[in-house]
Amino acid sequence: MAKKEDNETPLMKQYQQIKHKYPGAILLFRVGDFYETFGEDAITASKILGIVLTKRANGSASHIELAGFPHHSLDTYLPKLVRAGQRVAICDQLEDPKMTKKIVKRGVTELITPGVSYNDKILDHKTNNYLASVNITEGKCGVAFVDISTGEFLVAEGEFAYIEKLIHSFKPAEIIVSRQQAKELFSKIPEHKYYSYQIDDWVFKYTYAFEKLTRHFHTTSLKGFGIQEMESAIISAGAALHYLHETHHEQISHIQSISRIDEEKYVWLDQFTIRNLELINPANEQGKSLLHIIDRTVTPMGARLMKRWLLLPLKDVTTIHDRLNVVSFVLKENNLRLELLDTLKQIGDMERLVSKIAMRRVSPRELQHLNKSLKLIAPLKEKLAIAPIPSITKLVGQLLDCTWVIEQLDNKLVDEPPAAINKGEVIKKGVDAELDDLKEVSSKGKDFLLQIQHDEQIRTGIPSLKVSFNNVFGYYLEVTNTHKDKVPAEWIRKQTLTNAERYITDELKQYEDKILGAEEKIQRIEERIYNELVISLGDYVNQILQNAIAIAQLDCLISFAELASVQHYVRPVITDKDTKLLIKDARHPVIEQQLPLGESYIANDIYLDQESQQMIILTGPNMSGKSAILRQTALIAIMAQIGCFVPASMAEIGLVDKIFTRVGASDNISGGESTFMVEMTETASILNNLSNRSLILLDEIGRGTSTYDGVSIAWAIAEYLH
Repeated sequence: MAKKEDNETPLMKQYQQIKHKYPGAILLFRVGDFYETFGEDAITASKILGIVLTKRANGSASHIELAGFPHHSLDTYLPKLVRAGQRVAICDQLEDPKMTKKIVKRGVTELITPGVSYNDKILDHKTNNYLASVNITEGKCGVAFVDISTGEFLVAEGEFAYIEKLIHSFKPAEIIVSRQQAKELFSKIPEHKYYSYQIDDWVFKYTYAFEKLTRHFHTTSLKGFGIQEMESAIISAGAALHYLHETHHEQISHIQSISRIDEEKYVWLDQFTIRNLELINPANEQGKSLLHIIDRTVTPMGARLMKRWLLLPLKDVTTIHDRLNVVSFVLKENNLRLELLDTLKQIGDMERLVSKIAMRRVSPRELQHLNKSLKLIAPLKEKLAIAPIPSITKLVGQLLDCTWVIEQLDNKLVDEPPAAINKGEVIKKGVDAELDDLKEVSSKGKDFLLQIQHDEQIRTGIPSLKVSFNNVFGYYLEVTNTHKDKVPAEWIRKQTLTNAERYITDELKQYEDKILGAEEKIQRIEERIYNELVISLGDYVNQILQNAIAIAQLDCLISFAELASVQHYVRPVITDKDTKLLIKDARHPVIEQQLPLGESYIANDIYLDQESQQMIILTGPNMSGKSAILRQTALIAIMAQIGCFVPASMAEIGLVDKIFTRVGASDNISGGESTFMVEMTETASILNNLSNRSLILLDEIGRGTSTYDGVSIAWAIAEYLH
């Protein structure tokens, strides 16, 4: 690419100044009705988007590559760039081109990255889009997860193994880390698996992070969030907030709280266990994961929460029983369950809609969707009011009617508004007197144009004559060539087409000014009223988010009840008094739903305790179901501790604190590890982290070496565990 700074056009000088501030991002530069990319950005964008790459002059003796698309196609092309791992800076015109004779002012209004986006075309409604911020220290490491599209903000602190486990579980769309710590982080976490971005080291300082968080939450300390002593986690969280501001996301009032992921509250599931048990993703494309089988949620919020519950099974018996109580009640009340499901199905993604309100990026149509969802809360509360279950009473108490919000939306928005405010016809009649008057002028003006068309057809004897409009000429009269000899002399010809001629008249131009003037004023007033409405709704973000959280929990619990009803699951007995594991007629929840029609799963009994049977050594030929029994035992324990009924005739489960699996052969050749080495590393991790409440599943340990060595390894592990 040739380039001469001295000969650059004013437009390209402006582009280079802005591009210099965003060197790592593709800059979408608004020029008229198009977003253009230049130079290396254009080459990259053309390949990803499949659009034409051209060249244009850049001064007297140079050229520059160019690729662009219409501005109204942004939602089509932007997701493709972000999914390809690109950071995208959107540079808009900051003033009306009609109001200036100089080059239009431009500036970046938003920087979209894989981990920072609220665009529905980029996001999966069933999955959170987390940005992770990692801080590595010699003592305790910290991590923060923030989803700007839902307002969720989570932090954790602990040994690096715990932080690594959470990263593998939450699968963030993007990880940010300080430049100084990047090498250390990616020596432990495969960099190719995650999109990452390095930021300045000074951002990862406690004083800066603490101030950033307290200023955002309007508090003097972080004690109220229970994270005051988590120094490394606070640093991570502060860096995450800093990054949101750096990407031009200043309106983030929907991030109203920060929660800790307490290592002591949840069952330890490392990345190998999550992978081996196929909790979230199947091992092959034809398979099904446990999530796929148990997720019968009907709202986007419920689907996202279900995934998190599955990755974080509970260790608190009281909370587990609370969930199981709700499931038991809803399971017995069949008619109520069907009514609740019918209501929940009509509720939209309240979390993401309210987040757009806070960021002031919500469309009129989305506001009306939110309105319809809020109207369903009252009937939902009414249906649940009969339930004599404390857990349900607590959920009902969290559901707020949001009457003021509903009234505002009903009074100001039309029933079926357009997708964008600039499309017009957004505000109801009676909201603003001046707006109503202007709409009448516009409407009558258009009626008068039809009258002009009718009168001219009669006067000239041209039956096919019509009044039309375009952005170049405004309103005009179009006459086909067949009748052009009948055109009056006072008409002014403006354009010749293949089959017709276009004309204007003084009368037509007079009414054009009147109509277009009214329409411009209508748009300005509608935008003002709409923006005021969105800002006023910002005061109710917290209440709406509270509703979304309660509805997500209810959706998950009803999903468990529906699953139990269809698959004939039973309620497990959970206790922290002993370590017994007794499961009668246990079935593998995934395999039993994949069997050919007419075949039933052969159930098995499992019994383990500390005194009489601490260990089971299972032998048998290939394809006899050994691995199935191993996996189903772990899956049933996990299902029980997320509050779900289980596939068995009876289950008594002493609380499990950690689940470890070592299943199947795999290698890491690129990292210098053979199958045997991977197996031994994973086994060592298990032996170094277990406790007396851990459930351990080892499948064919000791392969990949000689028979005696393999047996010796298995024997030694068995003795150690015992």
